[in-house]
Amino acid sequence: MKLVINKLLVITTCLSISTLAYSLKNDTSQPIDIISDNQALDMDSSTVTFMDNVIITQGSILIKANKVVITRPPENSGKKETINATGNPVIFHQTLENGKPVDGKANTVHYDLGSEFLTLTGNAELKQLDSKISSSHITYDVKKQQLKANGSGKNRVHTVLIPTQLNNQKNKN
Repeated sequence: MKLVINKLLVITTCLSISTLAYSLKNDTSQPIDIISDNQALDMDSSTVTFMDNVIITQGSILIKANKVVITRPPENSGKKETINATGNPVIFHQTLENGKPVDGKANTVHYDLGSEFLTLTGNAELKQLDSKISSSHITYDVKKQQLKANGSGKNRVHTVLIPTQLNNQKNKN
């Protein structure tokens, strides 16, 4: 019985996290608004750097960081931008289509728009309501809807699941 409950919790967690991909597609069609104390543009390397009190909003997405570097690939390369954010920590928030919030934080966040691959490094945490995953390294492949969390040394992956919230999610699907 305990094995069945554990499998159900894992499946429900995966379903909850997979809704992130659906919401990202709607939010990414919205205008991007970036506010920072300082900004630098390097035409040779095709990078824009936003520094100090960076706040990015796009649809329901909110990102706060100390520094954000957006790198544009060469023209006609077929590649898309990459975004690197650092902070103490970088924090982000998004409201999913079902109205539930997703919050995250990490010391470093890397997002490759082309491969739709998100990497959270250093004190990484993803949280939906009271359920959360914390680890030293979390990756999320948006296209494949696959999340991986890896510990390092003494820092193991820690997951907290709230059964009543998981059941509410299950009943709505």
